[in-house]
Amino acid sequence: MQRYLIVAVLLALVGVAVIAKAGYTMTAKKHYWEVVANNLKSDSDSVRPNRGNILSCDGQLLASSIPEYKIFMDFQAGGNEDTAWVHKRDTLWRENLDSLCEGLHAIFPDWTAEQFKERLEEGRNKVIVSSRTGVKTMGARHWAVWPRRISYSTYCEVAELPFFNLPANKGGFHCEKFEARRRPFGSLAERTIGDIRSFEGGKDTARFGLELYYDSILRGKTGIQRKQKVLNKVVPFIVTPPIDGADIVTTIDVGMQDLAEQALIEELKKWEASMGVTILMEVKTGDVKAIVNMRRGSDGEYHERYNDAISYRCEPGSVFKTASFLVALDDGVVDTSYIIHTGNGQYRMHGANMKDHNWHRGGYGDINVARTLEVSSNIGVSYVIDHFYGTNPTKYVEGLYRVGIGEDLKLSINGYLPPNIRMPNTTTTNRAEYWSKTTLPWMSIGYETQIAPINTVTFYNAIANNGKMMRPRFVKEFVKDGEVIMTVQPEVIKEQIAKPQSIKTMQTILRHVVSQGLGKKAGSHSFQVAGKTGTAQVAKAGGYKSGTVEYWLSFCGYFPADDPQYTCIVCLKKSGLPASGGAMSGAVFHKISEGVMAKNLKLRVEDARDSLSVFQPEVKGGDVRSANFVLNHLNINTSNTNLEAPEIQQNVMPNTIGMGARDAVYQIERQGVKVNLVGIGSVKHQSIAPGTELKPGMVCTLELK
Repeated sequence: MQRYLIVAVLLALVGVAVIAKAGYTMTAKKHYWEVVANNLKSDSDSVRPNRGNILSCDGQLLASSIPEYKIFMDFQAGGNEDTAWVHKRDTLWRENLDSLCEGLHAIFPDWTAEQFKERLEEGRNKVIVSSRTGVKTMGARHWAVWPRRISYSTYCEVAELPFFNLPANKGGFHCEKFEARRRPFGSLAERTIGDIRSFEGGKDTARFGLELYYDSILRGKTGIQRKQKVLNKVVPFIVTPPIDGADIVTTIDVGMQDLAEQALIEELKKWEASMGVTILMEVKTGDVKAIVNMRRGSDGEYHERYNDAISYRCEPGSVFKTASFLVALDDGVVDTSYIIHTGNGQYRMHGANMKDHNWHRGGYGDINVARTLEVSSNIGVSYVIDHFYGTNPTKYVEGLYRVGIGEDLKLSINGYLPPNIRMPNTTTTNRAEYWSKTTLPWMSIGYETQIAPINTVTFYNAIANNGKMMRPRFVKEFVKDGEVIMTVQPEVIKEQIAKPQSIKTMQTILRHVVSQGLGKKAGSHSFQVAGKTGTAQVAKAGGYKSGTVEYWLSFCGYFPADDPQYTCIVCLKKSGLPASGGAMSGAVFHKISEGVMAKNLKLRVEDARDSLSVFQPEVKGGDVRSANFVLNHLNINTSNTNLEAPEIQQNVMPNTIGMGARDAVYQIERQGVKVNLVGIGSVKHQSIAPGTELKPGMVCTLELK
């Protein structure tokens, strides 16, 4: 029992000692151990992944991320406790300050060396008060050396300057890294591709376009990194590695995009238009190959500021007449032989005056349905729709949705606004939604509705595709580490927007619109084009009567008409006359269609061979053995060609006339004579005549042409 008692007493004493030591550590030694903990604590930092690239349909880079840096100084680096280091640091600073500022001025000429010196001294003399302890210290901890971001190469130059080349924990020079988005093709398809805006701390936010819609895929997943101080060194180690974002391959074709943009801007400048839109779509897949959105800026130049192609809803004008007549043809209320009495170009409809564009020339008189679309008669279209659907306008509007002109496309891009085609309503007090007697006839010719260009071109694309409506596709696939991880398949919205016979009839009418109607400017001598013109009045401030009237000019069609490959819409917005969708928008359509077809044209080499041409190539003199080797491997008969090696005599100037520069120089300099060359091509003249006896120090000038 005594032994047990002794053990118990000893254990009790040890416990009291432990408690006493813990209390002593928590009170008297508290400050010391807090300092130690702060020096050894582990910090968690996020590790940003690399943002994915955006590529064109053929793999060209449309948007990519590059690093940018902001540079700072920590004037308390290394601490103030080590007086020896503080003295050395101050000495180095005084000795290198002038050369440092001169170096900064050379890299950033916008500021003088004196301005840099004043900036750095201001940060060094800044008094910092600790929010936790209230202790004042001299020197800013995160002082911006240059207010703007710089590239990696510039950062490397700055890091080599005196004092800045010291280790960060000693000299205090450090940086913050940002990811900047760059587009190698500049503003090409800018609003569709999108952009990101970077903020302080390395954060970035996608702003619009595909960058915004696919932000989660492009961004990737952030990793976690911890930093541990070991033997006065901070050692980082990755806890959770970052996952880089995937690349997205778009449907945009750089060549077609550039072609469409140049053609549109040229026409906008010609007519001083305020806005223009072009969309080029592949018929079978719905792939958007080019999409251009131009607005005139305050500088008079045209820029992409809004994605008007998918968001600018307006009254489409006469391109809408195709949908109206397709509904009538599909319902069987008319056929192409149905005669319409348009009279002298003016017609009273429910108290309002409807006019054709040629009313001042006496109108079109009696014309059939097909001719009505060819000449874009307002009276003809509105009469048919009002006559057959006036007692049941709901059937007409339902028909518009049935043929797809009012379809919500649910696009995979931000900013899209679906069509606004209202159903009949005579009970509402909202004037914008009220359905009057004139609503139906004016809606039939492209007014009283709001439709974005993307919906119109999708509708016409369905006609070109024999009635199958495809959803516009902007992205084809997603790629990670060179491997396709997901493919976006072409998507059918409607298998058949109308009866096959109705589609065939409309295809024929649209071909005639270009070949013998108002759309001739959009046509081509090389292939058939089908489409429809449109000219709509758009009221500016004050309404149609009191304000300035602008015109929304459009042409929408497809080519080649006998085997449709592409559908295209061109829209222009301009003030004042002249204003013609066929002449102005059609001209842009013509340039785009001709350019696209020329780009895709593939000819056989045999087709370019002239039967009267001579296939024996001209062979320069000189290395005859090599020439014979090449000609024999090309199966070219050399029996009629005098390809004999020239005889070379020692110490005698050789004849180099007809030789290439390389062979001539070789033949002459092997005789110990220096050569001067003038021109390019083969030798036509040599300053030392052939056969001349050579002497040391001679120089021969060869004239090549």
